[in-house]
Amino acid sequence: MPEENGPGFYKGLAMLASMGIAMVVSTVIGLVIGIYLDKLFGTKPWLTIIFLLLGIAAGFKNMYETARKYGL
Repeated sequence: MPEENGPGFYKGLAMLASMGIAMVVSTVIGLVIGIYLDKLFGTKPWLTIIFLLLGIAAGFKNMYETARKYGL
């Protein structure tokens, strides 16, 4: 039975947590920027949708680069 509480376990857990947090943060930042620009220019809901999608794409890009960095 492998040791589940070794340093590698916690390192992997920390990596997954940071990837999840980065995904949520980038999505929220894109959403907030889109809402702000929609209010500023009166283009509701188009800029919100565009920047939300850009935030999601940035989150996936960050997850991909993190996974490649750790060789997953």
